[in-house]
Amino acid sequence: MKEGILLAATGLLVVLTCLPLWKNPAWWVRDLDFPRLQLCVLALVLLFAQALLLSYSEPLQIFISALSVGCLAYQAWWIIPYTRLWHREVKSADTSQYKPRIRVMAANVLTPNRQADKLKALVREHRPDVLVTLETDHWWETQLEELTDQYPYSIRCPLDNLYGMHVWSRLALENAETRFLVEDDVPSMHANVRLNDQLAIRMHFLHPAPPSPTENDESTERDVELLVVAKSVQDDEDTIPIIVTGDLNDVAWSANTRLFRKISGLLDPRVGRCMVNSFHAQHWFLRWPLDHLFHSHHFQLVRIQRLPKFGSDHFPVLVELQYDPAPEQQSLQGEAQDDREAAKKLGEEGVSESEVPEPDKH
Repeated sequence: MKEGILLAATGLLVVLTCLPLWKNPAWWVRDLDFPRLQLCVLALVLLFAQALLLSYSEPLQIFISALSVGCLAYQAWWIIPYTRLWHREVKSADTSQYKPRIRVMAANVLTPNRQADKLKALVREHRPDVLVTLETDHWWETQLEELTDQYPYSIRCPLDNLYGMHVWSRLALENAETRFLVEDDVPSMHANVRLNDQLAIRMHFLHPAPPSPTENDESTERDVELLVVAKSVQDDEDTIPIIVTGDLNDVAWSANTRLFRKISGLLDPRVGRCMVNSFHAQHWFLRWPLDHLFHSHHFQLVRIQRLPKFGSDHFPVLVELQYDPAPEQQSLQGEAQDDREAAKKLGEEGVSESEVPEPDKH
């Protein structure tokens, strides 16, 4: 009996581990990219139960544990880069030097949430230079209007469909545009952020729709929005300071996020440091990194921090970067097949990187 239960549980673990290998974009396949940490825990629990309950006197018992070890190793392979066991992709900044810095805060507010005062208190405490708020409707825009004294520059797109977006900035926003790159009701924002007279940063703010039974049946729309931005910065990330940030509705270790990094050449400051699990703020056992900031080699990390919850299902995330170009910082290295895969996905949706604004080239 106990052997049968352990075999069934191990079989379920194997199915949950192997399904994402199938490159089907269906939501119920792609969403299994998310809980790799949780599946590691499940594999460890199973191994512990097997060690207690099995005598390992039969080949089947050894096989059950071997499957669990294999699943654990495979799931851990994806998430270990987001721990201190991995080398850091982005250097820690020498803060004793006087060099330009930018502090960016991303906050998915959860449209029905009405605890705007808590978010405004966090903004006043941490004083980001650029604040991007997601899922903001007209009510949220009214609540955050008082920030304009400190954040005189803004891009606004209030919507009632959970995809409203606002960017609030102390720094001048040049050539700011709102675009609907893939879906007609899902905006993205693009601007040149003027750090000083000599330095401006191209910034892209994204919030693609996730694959889910209540949103899109497939991950295609989300994947394409990330890849079209990756293609648009591909040839510029060596020469132009670039930041891409927002709630990408994808985890840092997914195959598509890795493809985004390979195509764009942008760096992830979490690699070698921490996961920064920003969702779900209400359920500690269901957390993964959905809110991201990627940047070109022109920056080194001052700090990355998950801020306290404020009533949303997301924690806000704060990242501070110092402008200190280090070309030796390298992202994941792409191959020709990665470009082909990205081109195929963009072609199937009829989306071109030429549709992504390049505000620094106006």
